[in-house]
Amino acid sequence: MQIDNVQNQVSEEEWQLRVDLAAAYRLVALYGWDDIIFTHISARIPGDEHHFLINPYGLMFEEVTASSLVKIDLQGNKVLESPYNINPAGFTIHSAIHEAREDAQCVMHTHTINGVAVSAQTHGLLPLSQQSLFALSGLSYHDYEGVALRSDEKPRLVADLGTNNFMILRNHGLLTCAPTIPDTFLAMYILEAACSIQLRAQASSELTHVPEEITRTMQEQAKAATNNMGGALAWPGLLRKLDRIDPSYKS
Repeated sequence: MQIDNVQNQVSEEEWQLRVDLAAAYRLVALYGWDDIIFTHISARIPGDEHHFLINPYGLMFEEVTASSLVKIDLQGNKVLESPYNINPAGFTIHSAIHEAREDAQCVMHTHTINGVAVSAQTHGLLPLSQQSLFALSGLSYHDYEGVALRSDEKPRLVADLGTNNFMILRNHGLLTCAPTIPDTFLAMYILEAACSIQLRAQASSELTHVPEEITRTMQEQAKAATNNMGGALAWPGLLRKLDRIDPSYKS
């Protein structure tokens, strides 16, 4: 697979976004959260145009590079020439959030076994772990409406998400968003871990729920735990890990 390098065709800021977004795709594959080619992560390019980057439909996440990412507008038109098309369901979900939420610079959606299993449970995510509390401090739900191909679903999706950064798509999967790629990745790491822990804990008939008053303080506790750096604290280490395995994401 040979992709022409586009670094000299984009701004320095966009190139850095491309490198970080490609890294996020590689990390999703590394942690086993990918669903062959069928989920998506996007990053909005700063500017009034609301252009954003998304994966080339058909590439495995472990194959995504900074140059292969497809730049599109809010109507799904390619802004920079690319030999690849995009996932239409990915466009529906990500364009809706990028248009409505100025702070949602990155949006990540997964179909993990753990995430879909919890999304199918009537009560959704339960306060069973420290990880779950971070997510529950800003979690929304969106009911399943079939494969996300219809534009009329966008306002309902946006309304359900509100100002939260964590969302469970009922019978479908998980979604996180944040002002940065590292923060969005860390949010998904936490939400995925919370779902995995819940399913394992439910093998027992006796569960201990964390009191609700503790949940209300978790956003501030999260800031303290990461020295107010959020995902940026772990991101350099994650990039070093990728570099040891395969640095081609940066091409």
